[in-house]
Amino acid sequence: MPPETLFQIANPVAMAGWLALAISPFAPRPTLIAAGLVVPVLLSLAYAALILANWSGAEGGFGSLAEVMLLFTNPAIALAGWLHYLAFDLFVGAWEVRAARRASIPHLLVLPCLVLTFLFGPVGLMAFLGLRLVHGRFATATGGAA
Repeated sequence: MPPETLFQIANPVAMAGWLALAISPFAPRPTLIAAGLVVPVLLSLAYAALILANWSGAEGGFGSLAEVMLLFTNPAIALAGWLHYLAFDLFVGAWEVRAARRASIPHLLVLPCLVLTFLFGPVGLMAFLGLRLVHGRFATATGGAA
């Protein structure tokens, strides 16, 4: 399958996972299974297939920025990198939803963190960790009722 075709398939699949996280309070178990397991595994399988099929012939590497830039001039390797982002960010988003549910953080407060995780990965994770910290302190200060 050409990289562009796989790209056109992977993006809506990942978006379906993010949509599932956004609506997860309405069907918690199925949406978290889909977004936290099924979609990341599918993206990871596609990633692994691309790496196995293309890594040995790819120029570049991870020893310097110039090598990384050269590595990502190969469309199949660039797509693998994109799938890596899609899979891991969605997996982190699903973890955020599960952790928020365990900590009784309202889903509406988690949604901005999910948007940030979707768009900017680590920034969204930091936002969620900050939310969890603040919520925990608020819950402690109010006797557990956050």
